[in-house]
Amino acid sequence: MTIETVTPLPDRRRWTALAVIALIQFILVLDITVVNNALPHIQSSLHFSRADLAWVVDGYVLTAGGLLLLGGRLADLLGRKRMFLIGVTLFAVASVLSGAATSSGMLVASRLLQGTGEALSSPAAFGLVALLFTGAKERAKAIGLMGGVAGLGGTLGPVLSGLFISVGTWRWIFYVNVPVAVFSVVAVSRLVAESRAARPEGRRQADVTGAVLGTIGLSGVVFGFISAGNHAWGNPQVWVPLLFGGLAAVAFVVRERTAAEPLVPAGFFHNTTRVTSNVANMLFASVFFTLFFLLTLYWQQVLHWSAIKTGVAYLPFGVVISLGIGLASALVPKVGVKWMMAAGGALFAFGMLLVTGITVHGSYVTQVLPGMLVMALGSGINFATFGIASVWGVSEQDASLASGIQSTAQQVGGAVGLAALATIALRHATTAVAHHTSLALAQTNGAILAFRVGVGIAVVATVLPLLAPIGAAGRQETPVQEIALEPAAA
Repeated sequence: MTIETVTPLPDRRRWTALAVIALIQFILVLDITVVNNALPHIQSSLHFSRADLAWVVDGYVLTAGGLLLLGGRLADLLGRKRMFLIGVTLFAVASVLSGAATSSGMLVASRLLQGTGEALSSPAAFGLVALLFTGAKERAKAIGLMGGVAGLGGTLGPVLSGLFISVGTWRWIFYVNVPVAVFSVVAVSRLVAESRAARPEGRRQADVTGAVLGTIGLSGVVFGFISAGNHAWGNPQVWVPLLFGGLAAVAFVVRERTAAEPLVPAGFFHNTTRVTSNVANMLFASVFFTLFFLLTLYWQQVLHWSAIKTGVAYLPFGVVISLGIGLASALVPKVGVKWMMAAGGALFAFGMLLVTGITVHGSYVTQVLPGMLVMALGSGINFATFGIASVWGVSEQDASLASGIQSTAQQVGGAVGLAALATIALRHATTAVAHHTSLALAQTNGAILAFRVGVGIAVVATVLPLLAPIGAAGRQETPVQEIALEPAAA
């Protein structure tokens, strides 16, 4: 098998291309959290129920997470530049439809379409960067920065949405994507050459059936958890989608083991570094995105903050997460991913533990800010390290697939985590109100309970890399180009 590679660009053009591609990654992840600050406004404008409001976030994450593997494989087979341009264009069109939504159904449908755009463009973007930067240290820096900038997008979402809402309407949180997407399409068309994996004739298709089964499985599980916010666990609207989603997930696994051209080639998961980082990433994302969802509702519905005040409250998180990104990008080649993942997870878990001290008449400075700063540092370290570890030992032909798996872990974790933890918070609040607890206290205690569960999940994500056999001894294949993930030799 031969591999068609990217013609190396002059140094300045490569870094310019990285900046443009990173900008799109920033916007793609931004669109997961940018809606959080606007949720009360969207709920009022389009008449969402409180439980169904989670679909504004999960509608996007579902299709992105469910179709990312297909997008990664299509990018490797049909062309990474081509799939990037198609995905970004689709994302822009869906953004226009989201901004123009006149009903809850239209907004959720357009968010599903936005997620499809990310599923096509995100793995292609990481694949392009992995091939543009071939040196070990340079490539580690580029991938780390990409992952870190994506995490920064998730952090600054509430800040930007608060700004847009204060000067206009929630609809601008979607419209702002359009000029960025147009700029990126034009720039990447001129800066980046096409690349794809060369395969024998008759074997250039991707497993669409597997992708559909994976998406159905994820959708069923998330739909079941969201329905549990309004119904008892024994209600058919809860257990039927959970059961159906579980069966579809099993069918997906069986399909991938028997398909002629599976989304994930046999042996891809033999590398313990990639497997560990992706599992830890999934656990981390399940808590990270839930934090923004519940904290925003706490500030606006319990403390009655405005959208702009809520946005400004997240600014310190954005500043410190940038420091974590830079720290991880510099230290991973020297320290290795095992200790960086453990450090990021420990900081995030401790920071969330501090935030569980919120009260109905809470103080931002004493009850939220300390924990937020600690979590931000851990988040920056995590996002950058996960991005680097995801392409450990990956050959050029699977560059986009590897990043697709990393993004899938993040999106699936975010979708399921948000559905489960938000349901825990909502059910606790509903039960408390039924026992004559005030709504504000019930909502606060519900958020605290979800945060405590999140601390436990974050602890597991911290311990996992310490127990896993990460390192050169765990490498199972000889990569065409690889990143130095182990500490430098003395």
